[in-house]
Amino acid sequence: MKFELKDEYIELYKLLKVLDLVDSGAQAKMIVADGYVTRNGEVELRKRAKIRAGDVLNVGDDVTIEVV
Repeated sequence: MKFELKDEYIELYKLLKVLDLVDSGAQAKMIVADGYVTRNGEVELRKRAKIRAGDVLNVGDDVTIEVV
């Protein structure tokens, strides 16, 4: 899926919420803390990581997000 960034960046846990991949911010933070999210091929453990245009995220084995 693609996500069109409106600002300079979006925090990782907020992106997961906006895309309805989780039910709550707490669940988004847990998924990140447990190592289920990769950013540009590297595991991203920072819940508030600044996601910018050009980043590619994978959530588990199912979801790929391209930030444009």
